[in-house]
Amino acid sequence: MAAPSSRSEPQQLAEYSCSYVVSRPVYSELAFQHQRERRLQERRTLRDSLVRSCSCSRKRAFGILKTLLPILDWLPKYRVKEWLLSDIISGVSTGLVGTLQGMAYALLAAVPVEYGLYSAFFPILTYFVFGTSRHISVGPFPVVSLMVGSVVLSMAPDDHFLVPSGNGSASNMTTLDTGTRDAARVLIASTLTLLVGIIQLIFGGLQIGFIVRYLADPLVGGFTTAAAFQVLVSQLKIVLNVSTKNYNGILSIIYTLIEIFQNISDTNIADFIAGLLTIIICMAVKELNDRFKHKIPVPIPIEVIVTIIATAISYGANLEKNYNAGIVKSIPSGFLPPALPSVGLFSDMLAASFSIAVVAYAIAVSVGKVYATKHDYKIDGNQEFIAFGVSNVFSGFFSCFVATTALSRTAVQESTGGKTQVAGIISAGIVMIAIVALGKLLEPLQKSVLAAVVIANLKGMFMQVCDVPCLWKQNKTDAVIWVFTCIMSIILGLDLGLLAGLLFGLLTVVLRVQFPSWTGLGSVPSTDIYKSIIHYKNLEEPEGVKILRFSSPIFYGNVDGFKKCVKSTVGFDAIRVYNKRLKALRRIQKLIKKGQLRATKNGIISDVGSSNNAFEPDEDIEEPEEIDIPTKEIEIQVDWNSELPVKVNVPKVPIHSLVLDCGAVSFLDVVGVRSLRMIVKEFQRIDVNVYFALLQDDVLEKMEQCGFFDDNIRKDRFFLTVHDAILYLKNQVKSREGQDSLLETITLIQDCKDPLELMEAEKNEEELDVQDEAMRRLAS
Repeated sequence: MAAPSSRSEPQQLAEYSCSYVVSRPVYSELAFQHQRERRLQERRTLRDSLVRSCSCSRKRAFGILKTLLPILDWLPKYRVKEWLLSDIISGVSTGLVGTLQGMAYALLAAVPVEYGLYSAFFPILTYFVFGTSRHISVGPFPVVSLMVGSVVLSMAPDDHFLVPSGNGSASNMTTLDTGTRDAARVLIASTLTLLVGIIQLIFGGLQIGFIVRYLADPLVGGFTTAAAFQVLVSQLKIVLNVSTKNYNGILSIIYTLIEIFQNISDTNIADFIAGLLTIIICMAVKELNDRFKHKIPVPIPIEVIVTIIATAISYGANLEKNYNAGIVKSIPSGFLPPALPSVGLFSDMLAASFSIAVVAYAIAVSVGKVYATKHDYKIDGNQEFIAFGVSNVFSGFFSCFVATTALSRTAVQESTGGKTQVAGIISAGIVMIAIVALGKLLEPLQKSVLAAVVIANLKGMFMQVCDVPCLWKQNKTDAVIWVFTCIMSIILGLDLGLLAGLLFGLLTVVLRVQFPSWTGLGSVPSTDIYKSIIHYKNLEEPEGVKILRFSSPIFYGNVDGFKKCVKSTVGFDAIRVYNKRLKALRRIQKLIKKGQLRATKNGIISDVGSSNNAFEPDEDIEEPEEIDIPTKEIEIQVDWNSELPVKVNVPKVPIHSLVLDCGAVSFLDVVGVRSLRMIVKEFQRIDVNVYFALLQDDVLEKMEQCGFFDDNIRKDRFFLTVHDAILYLKNQVKSREGQDSLLETITLIQDCKDPLELMEAEKNEEELDVQDEAMRRLAS
């Protein structure tokens, strides 16, 4: 009995029994265009475009109205019997979570907690009308809240609100005027919200929702992970109830960590225990929710449960008085009247507002697209800019901070059966009840519990670190972008870190385009399939032909790289070959003038016994000596691949044609067209023809516009496929059989009184000798 093999048998690949045979002519671009008439492209003038865009009909007006107000599209289709109950359950669940998260994220924005409740309520009202996503839960998000908080703290630090203590015996003692400070910070946050909304409206009006495409997934992953780390550090001091300075800018997170550990001995044990227990319980229950989400109809609202229990314990044990615990204290009931933000502060926060506007939009659209794909509908990126712009402008007048969406709240809204933004409105109603009726009940709540709720919701963002090893295996460039953005966002801060990551990501794109992939091609025998000769075995390269595939646009940034690819593919430098040949010809001219060589139409003959001084060291490679030999012309032939009578190292040229596979060339600029034209002419000078294949029509049109073609570079050198070009070349070689394709005809100028007359006489004598010999054979 045979022993079992230790290695598994290789998987047998299925063989396809079908095959096909295609019979068609070899098509050049010129022949194809003659045989298949090209459609005339309609070119609209600016006036025609304006007339078309400004024309209006009832149908078009209603379409534009539904685009600007998506509620007009989906609300009439609302299925009350099927969806209303699900939306109510989802709205209640999301509202409870949103209430707690709004209060918690207010700590990140450096404003009193009640303003987090406002920020969880007002943005929903307008997004309900203008938004295109049916599932996202609009409101505060930790990353954006932290970015708002950094602006608030930089413009209103505690040092600006120190006032004398009022004790005459200690004139150097100061106290912090928290009331004035909080009012100033709320004004800054609401002003920033208004400015962010204006910027988002401008972006939406200009239809530049595509800007989010430049925030690649690796960049967003690194950025949000760094933001999660900054959120953790900012909330850690609240959990420990340790006072630190409000650092902002470069290395602020490092300074904060150092000061936290320096003051760790001042930790409040009651706050620390409450925060630690909240983190452990919330994370454990969230894990159970994820693991048994198919069995649990509604996720356990653990944040709400923990908050209620913590509030009751704090009130019953009087933790503020007995243990000096930090509590929320006063939460006003009801809403504040609308107030005009301070427009004069715009200039101080303009730069930060751009980054916040883009990040808030990117997070919302990214989350929205996930659920839109899952539930088979589409969201409009430009309309989302308008929706969030309107929401933030509206919220700015009600003392809110910037709104976007939160992953955890959106997950709750969708997983509990939410079908539309009706669930969002119901959740806003729950928040409204909390604002009006529950404010006083939450006053004993410890701030450390709210901070712990924030930390517990960071798990998903921290888990993105696990994606880096997988990302490294898939694409090392993307992994580097992730790590670079994360590190820069931690060191420089979120706004500068995002900018650094964006610029670095764009730099990698530029480098990948500037140094693109390229390969030489060979054919699978007896097929029209051409693959890389580096990656595959048993491929055939046509004799005397090189095929190059260049996988990138050709423009000013990578022209030099393209030339290097051509040089590496053919194995020689066309310019150097031409210069070497020119040098050799000029030395031959010199020897012919001295009578040491004779030039005939059959080649170059060296006189027997004469010393050939041409065999000298090959010096001054790039500076050939100029020789002036006037008057009459003669033609001679030089076989450049044979041994020459002069000692000049002329590189061998083993090919007669170069085929460029341009299927991956998406565009050319003027520099690219000029460089291609120069390459073609350089190869033509050394008797190598350049052919093009698979050019896209718009690229070919651009070459025509840039004056690429002339009498020597015609469209019959452009082919529909690589195989068309190869078949054409094989046919050309067959038609030239018996001719030496490597002999070059050159024109030399000689003085009529020098060896020229002698050579012509010798030529005539040779012709007579040949005629006499022929006559003798006929006579015999």
